[in-house]
Amino acid sequence: MTTSPTAPQLLIEVDGRPATEADLRLRALDTYGHFTALQIRDGRVRGLDLHLARLDASARELFGTGLDGERVRALLRHALGDVRDAAGRVYVHWPDGAAEPSLMVTIRPPATQDGRAQSLMSVPYVRPVAHVKHLGGFAQVHYGRVARRAGFDDALLTGEGGVVAEAAIANIAFWDGDAVVWPDAPFLTGVTMALLEPRLPAAGLPSVRREVTLADLPRYRAALVTNSRGIAPVGRIDDTVFPGDAELVKRVTALYDEVEWDRV
Repeated sequence: MTTSPTAPQLLIEVDGRPATEADLRLRALDTYGHFTALQIRDGRVRGLDLHLARLDASARELFGTGLDGERVRALLRHALGDVRDAAGRVYVHWPDGAAEPSLMVTIRPPATQDGRAQSLMSVPYVRPVAHVKHLGGFAQVHYGRVARRAGFDDALLTGEGGVVAEAAIANIAFWDGDAVVWPDAPFLTGVTMALLEPRLPAAGLPSVRREVTLADLPRYRAALVTNSRGIAPVGRIDDTVFPGDAELVKRVTALYDEVEWDRV
């Protein structure tokens, strides 16, 4: 039995070759770009078409040109080599004078949710151009650190009037006993959310989008966060403790587990 190589702690390639000092210098000084984050298992990715569509749409919006999905896949395969399980990222920049966007691929060990209930601290911040997974997320990192120093797992981004948008690195959904409620606010539609949202109704879990404020939180029985690592329950936000619903978490997780993996 052959065992596949373990993912490196960090591998960086730019346009299919090892990153040079010049490559990294450019990216250290230029934060105008976008990316997507993927979990890869056995050389496959859940929702690969959504990742490719995200990169293409963001490239069109930021740089005025699309991004060939086959190019992205080829660069991912090259960076992975024989590694089958990993956490990957694809970053897109357009250096001055270049004829096309430049792609940086990073490969690290795979990551998963540990299933532990998360605690979130609300902060007064909504990401600019929230629908794009863009670079330069200083405020997200800052508020995440502030939340962790205060004893929470992460930050919850909120707008004027305490309108809930998203967690710092995840989407959030609430359960009122009848429907899964996604906040109607500026946020990034994560791939895990995009895979789950249309599948929920057929599984007997109505799904809606509506405004959620911090003042509304006591009305909800449970909450979940979703990102590329998977799904985790939320135990509390600030001083609001949710009763929780283990069956809901089980059903949503099972639904996500049924999503097919696409070969890179």
